[in-house]
Amino acid sequence: MRAIYKRELGSYFHSMIGYVFIAFLVAFTGIYFMAYNLNYGYPYFSYVLSGILFVFMIAIPILTMRSFAEDKKSKTDQLLLTSPVSLFKIVMGKYLAMASILAIPCVIYLIFPWIIKAQGTAYILVDYLSILMFFLLGCVYISIGMFISSLTESQIIAAIGTFGILVLLYLWNGILDFLPSSALANVIGAILILTLVVAGIWQMTKNWMISGALEAMVIAGSVISYSVKSSLWENALSQILGRLDLTKAFISIASDRLLDISGIILYLSLIGIFIFLTMQMIQKRRWS
Repeated sequence: MRAIYKRELGSYFHSMIGYVFIAFLVAFTGIYFMAYNLNYGYPYFSYVLSGILFVFMIAIPILTMRSFAEDKKSKTDQLLLTSPVSLFKIVMGKYLAMASILAIPCVIYLIFPWIIKAQGTAYILVDYLSILMFFLLGCVYISIGMFISSLTESQIIAAIGTFGILVLLYLWNGILDFLPSSALANVIGAILILTLVVAGIWQMTKNWMISGALEAMVIAGSVISYSVKSSLWENALSQILGRLDLTKAFISIASDRLLDISGIILYLSLIGIFIFLTMQMIQKRRWS
């Protein structure tokens, strides 16, 4: 894994993507820092991090688009797939290389709260925890982008797909406001969403029996629960999908000064899930 990590990390700087990614994040952070903390005198660096979350939508797709798509297009993935290195080490080596690129600007951010302190009041602990949550949120987005890259051999498609998903996640709260509140509409919506999940499972397993059984359970469970007590489904989608608001845990510490442990668990869980899904896609390619 160390060899793959070093190879991937070096490739990001040989191709300038690493430098561009770091410069992009630090430049936007510097602009917002001057506006919020130096000009307006806000004592929290976390305000700056809240303001630049949108930068992830542009920066992360650029960082992750080549992670697996480039190897597939150039056929160099065949060397990895036939090597004695385990699939887990291959995926983790690539993932940790990208996470390391993200860690560099986050380490630079550690200086900013002390600049604020030199000007007056500062809240170092809150700002440092905000930087940690900012980093973890970025790591979640990286895992998503890596998974998208494993689905295609086109870097452009990988970048556009990741961008689309990150935009969706960025606008998540606003989208939930448009969801219907009626029980019937929520049942239908839940069945459609779970059907898409089952379709994804079939795509990875190609097992009609497992996929069909899961789909039957989804439909039967939804219909039975609606028939027994339809009120359970009122606003159900908004409440359930609202838990997938990835910025909530970050905003909790950045704006409310509260460390959301459940949010950290969610971040780590999602990272693990998308690393696992990436491994499944690569495993499928290995055996095909």
